Amino acid sequence: MLVGKIIILQNILEPVLTFVCIFVLVFLVYYFFLCRKKKTKKQKSKRSFKITNEMNYLITKFNLDLKTLDIKNLARSVALINAFIIAFVSTVLINLKLQTILRLLIGFVLLFVLIYACYEIYGNYLKKGRK
Repeated sequence: MLVGKIIILQNILEPVLTFVCIFVLVFLVYYFFLCRKKKTKKQKSKRSFKITNEMNYLITKFNLDLKTLDIKNLARSVALINAFIIAFVSTVLINLKLQTILRLLIGFVLLFVLIYACYEIYGNYLKKGRK
């Protein structure tokens, strides 16, 4: 009885641990290496963030004002969204026991649906917070 519960717990915790590890790794890589600008000698004291393609999409689609927008907060949120999308799709595909072509097809569909849904939800949140 106890062995059965341990096996069930292991089957539940393994995907959760996979998700958390991928999420943290992707977030750290994306946030520290892709979102930050290279500092010049004049910018030693400032932390500056470059505007990524995702940020450009949100700014143009939802008519966000760059002057009132906190770029650091936007960069962090975009990094969290991207980490969630990549970690979720990876965890689902790792745990699916299907043929490779079906997993790729499911992965592409899931990836595009999550990208669209997450950025629409976040863009609407930013738009409502601005009013």
